[in-house]
Amino acid sequence: MIDSCFVLTQPMPDDQMSLVAVILYDFQDRKFLPRERHGEEEIVQEVKDVESYLLRSKTKLAASLARCRIKHNLLSIDYILPESVKRKQERSSSLPLYTWVNTLKSSLDEVQSVLKSAGFSQVNSIGQLEGQTFCQDSHCGDILVFPAQLKAQLNTTELLRDHTLIIQDKICSLGPNAVCSLLPEEGDALMLGCFSGFTVAHTASLIAEKHKANSNVQPTVYVCVSDRTDAQREELQQAVTAMGSKNVTLIPEDFQSLDSRDKRLQKLRVILLTPKCSVSAVSNPVEFILHEKGDTELLQDLSQSSIARSKLEALVAQQRKDIDHALKFSKVLAVVYSTCSSYKEENEEVVSRALEQAKAGSEQEGEPKQSNFRLTTAPFSMPDQAEGPTKTHPFFMLEPSEQSNGCFLAVLSREPEPEIKEEPHEVIVRANAKGILDRIGSSQLTRKEQRQADRMTQTTQARTSQPHLSATIYSRSQEIVGSHSTTVCGRPEFTNRRQSSQGKAKAMQMQASKDSVHSSFPSSKPQSNAPKKSITPVLYTPPTPPLPTPPARPRRARQEAPKPVVLVLPRVHFPNFFPPQLSRTGSGPNFDSMWRPPAQSGGQYK
Repeated sequence: MIDSCFVLTQPMPDDQMSLVAVILYDFQDRKFLPRERHGEEEIVQEVKDVESYLLRSKTKLAASLARCRIKHNLLSIDYILPESVKRKQERSSSLPLYTWVNTLKSSLDEVQSVLKSAGFSQVNSIGQLEGQTFCQDSHCGDILVFPAQLKAQLNTTELLRDHTLIIQDKICSLGPNAVCSLLPEEGDALMLGCFSGFTVAHTASLIAEKHKANSNVQPTVYVCVSDRTDAQREELQQAVTAMGSKNVTLIPEDFQSLDSRDKRLQKLRVILLTPKCSVSAVSNPVEFILHEKGDTELLQDLSQSSIARSKLEALVAQQRKDIDHALKFSKVLAVVYSTCSSYKEENEEVVSRALEQAKAGSEQEGEPKQSNFRLTTAPFSMPDQAEGPTKTHPFFMLEPSEQSNGCFLAVLSREPEPEIKEEPHEVIVRANAKGILDRIGSSQLTRKEQRQADRMTQTTQARTSQPHLSATIYSRSQEIVGSHSTTVCGRPEFTNRRQSSQGKAKAMQMQASKDSVHSSFPSSKPQSNAPKKSITPVLYTPPTPPLPTPPARPRRARQEAPKPVVLVLPRVHFPNFFPPQLSRTGSGPNFDSMWRPPAQSGGQYK
């Protein structure tokens, strides 16, 4: 196009140069013959304009191509491509046809029934595909695989016209299936990177079908479209609407400006990251880039079967930046990272470095922790084919083969909080150190327990000393009575010895009851005529028996507070020591009721 001066004579916008290259390749393939129309097929106006420009310049284009062939000694235009690119082209032409079922329009069983009624038969594996047959994919249950030669026949069926069956490469369906299996019941998903409207609609339909039983839950699929033009955004929205998806929301802001504080992303749980990559694992990279909105700047490098080192480093830098930011969302449970590259720099090294940076990197103030992510196995069924990943491999990788294109997929899941398992004695020791269980299993008292024990001992001693005090008061009063009786009456001295300190409160109470009983019966013997003084009786209140010291353990047991007990004893009558002549006048006391203390064993009186 440059040598024929087509670019100078027919200036085209930059966003249409890819369309010019595709139509030029199509014209060259059919010798610039006019396009055959099928029925009332409508052609886009932009395609008509490009075709008219190329037809007017076809002579100059053919002359430039002839000069190129002579210069490089090539038989045809096909020999311009490197041998590795030619092998990819041949492999892409024989790849099976992958389709996924739009569950918003129908179900897998209904589609299979329609296909069988149309003359198709179902087989068990891709290796058995031949003629009008189809099979179910081994990794994704909603994908049906057909032989490559049936593409034209499928395009004429009602299933493709009403968007019930969608033709799309298998590697584009792995990410949506992974997101659907990882998304919890009440959670949203976010998509970032290079993908078409079909991929967005596929993700939305899978999530909607998963939560179909719960009508109250309506997860949302957010799509970052900051790197797309207005025309590309509108195209994506139209494709999603045609598929019947209603739970898709476009986010025009840059992904790096989003964080967990965004009100729209409060329920964000899973992120699907499909960044721009070298698409080196795809057999037909040109078609893939045009369909999945990849990096068109790579087309010239891909035609030479190699990527410039500077471009690869730029792609890796952007991939690292995106995955690092994805791991910073505090409420995200999983990040799905998927590429179509065969370079380790874009696959394993990016993921491993992101995990290392998240664990060892120092976090800035205000950013949430991101160190609890780890690699988990991709949620796909293990295939029987040899190209499937091994069970022990942490990454999901498909090598380019005769049955599918290559891809790389990694799932980074947030780890739950670690559960610390301890032995029973370790739990008790740690609890004793914190004072939670009051040092169970240890004979040593804490400071708090020691202070409580000291206060309890002092209280017990104070209560125990009260009976001795009462007994002392009572004995002193008896000594006074005895001294008076000796002086006035000349009778033997009344003494009241203090009971032994080893006597119990119960014995004292019983003795006091005996004294009151004896005093209630007056003596019949005459008393001395000496004058006697009136003595005020001293009431004896027996002490409250001391409570036993409660055990130190268990501390939490409820203790009853001691309550005072009042014992009311009969009144003690003491003798009157007035002269007998006072009784003659009638004003003195009655000597017949004089009190005589009862005799006790040992000659003592109480």
